[in-house]
Amino acid sequence: MPHAFVTIDTEFAWRHHVAGWDAAAIHARSVEPAGVGLSAQLALLARHGLKATFFVDPMPALVHGIDWVRRMVEPVLAAGQEVQLHLHAQWAGACAHDRTRHARFELTEYSAVEQRALLARAAALLADAGAPPPVAFRAGSYGANDDTLAALASLGIAYDSSHNGCHAPWPSAIGLPAARIAPVVRRGVVEVPVTLVEDRPGQWRHMQVCALSAAEMRAALDHAVAAGHAAVTIVGHSFELANRAGTAPNRVHLRRFEALCAMLAARRDMLPTAHFADRPALPLGRDDRALAPSALRLRWRQAEQLWSTLVAERVA
Repeated sequence: MPHAFVTIDTEFAWRHHVAGWDAAAIHARSVEPAGVGLSAQLALLARHGLKATFFVDPMPALVHGIDWVRRMVEPVLAAGQEVQLHLHAQWAGACAHDRTRHARFELTEYSAVEQRALLARAAALLADAGAPPPVAFRAGSYGANDDTLAALASLGIAYDSSHNGCHAPWPSAIGLPAARIAPVVRRGVVEVPVTLVEDRPGQWRHMQVCALSAAEMRAALDHAVAAGHAAVTIVGHSFELANRAGTAPNRVHLRRFEALCAMLAARRDMLPTAHFADRPALPLGRDDRALAPSALRLRWRQAEQLWSTLVAERVA
């Protein structure tokens, strides 16, 4: 029986920092945008009795202060969900007074020694914000490689969920095949890849609310159950149910997330949601295969995406 990991990357969106907004405005547009951010997502998950992992990026504390990270961590823990570690490396060189300054963007641009130092610093910041010691990690932009995994293992972090074949080989640069979706032990950690569907033969699309239609997500869930996959890993973001400006809901994405929660609730007996801290028993080293292409599902999603781009994203 597969386990489902509903993962929400929770962060200050870099674009809002670069735009010059203060921390309160960045939080409002990135973490709690338009009434469909962190609080609304936690409420919807609770309504359906689902577990979710919130990968929280603490690095903006270096620029905007640790209290803004606490404002991400505390609601998640209060809701009975788990906080795990996320990291966008560019914040290490950012500045509140000069929004053009930043460090290298991708974690994979750093040496093994530098990566370990960045990860240790981020884990310490997350602890300062009140989170338990992390047992799982996802790199910002999926930008991890085998050095990242070795650094995580040395820090006692048991799981990584950065491998995303849709973004391989860059910036998702872990040495696994792009089509890999089953958990596997690599460099001392359990890699739990992001679930993919095959968009066209040999082309992948990851299971993310802004990337797949509800019909595609339903088909992918049912495929995983029928094929006895080891896990399903779904990606979201704290800001993803709003438009890019963070000023209004994106109704397409909101409907998809609501449908996803309902689908997972209806399948809880065959596809239970899990926290990484639960240490669920995951079959390792399997050769699970992504959902095969469907021209009908593809065309429907393309129509939805066009509506999202032309209408939902332009609501002021």
